[in-house]
Amino acid sequence: MNPSDTSRYVRLRVDLVLEVPDAQALTGAALAHIKADEFMPDEERSHAEAAVREDESEALAYLVDPTDLVAEIPGVELAQASWSSEPVEYDPESMEWDLDEEDGDFDEEKPDNA
Repeated sequence: MNPSDTSRYVRLRVDLVLEVPDAQALTGAALAHIKADEFMPDEERSHAEAAVREDESEALAYLVDPTDLVAEIPGVELAQASWSSEPVEYDPESMEWDLDEEDGDFDEEKPDNA
């Protein structure tokens, strides 16, 4: 891939922490979504329903499709996407959850004092 090709690609990172105050509503919505999916094979449907009943993060993964974030943006085509959902211990006071940080791979520009 030459440099002009690579400059056409942009990685968009989104990290969300969601509170689930009504797990029953979330699970019900995910089960309804799975039931309505006419293209899902029966064997996969049974597995999906069991996973959703067992874990709220699985329910969320069946309901949220991050590709929807970019589907209607003019001038872009989705080249690749992946996502996952997992339960986490969340403490809003912890430095671990400071959203102003860039996961340690961001170096602030230092002023040139020439």
